[in-house]
Amino acid sequence: MLTEYIEEALRRAKYEMIEDEDPYYGEVEELEGVWAVGKTLEECRDTLKEVIEGWIMLGIKENDPFPKLGDFEIKEIKGTEIVS
Repeated sequence: MLTEYIEEALRRAKYEMIEDEDPYYGEVEELEGVWAVGKTLEECRDTLKEVIEGWIMLGIKENDPFPKLGDFEIKEIKGTEIVS
């Protein structure tokens, strides 16, 4: 359930080259504030995955709603169980 949501978010990620020490930039537009940079595309993608995981954990803590990504949705939080 969470794995599929994260994988769908990564499929929707947009990457570009920027002029920076870490020239690869990636973001998931549907997930507000979710972006990452890296020295390589793979590093950027790995960091982006970590950012998504942290974004989800913060959302759970703050009881924020999660946007639906295609067929994947985080619908309810019951105690420590997440139902999607």
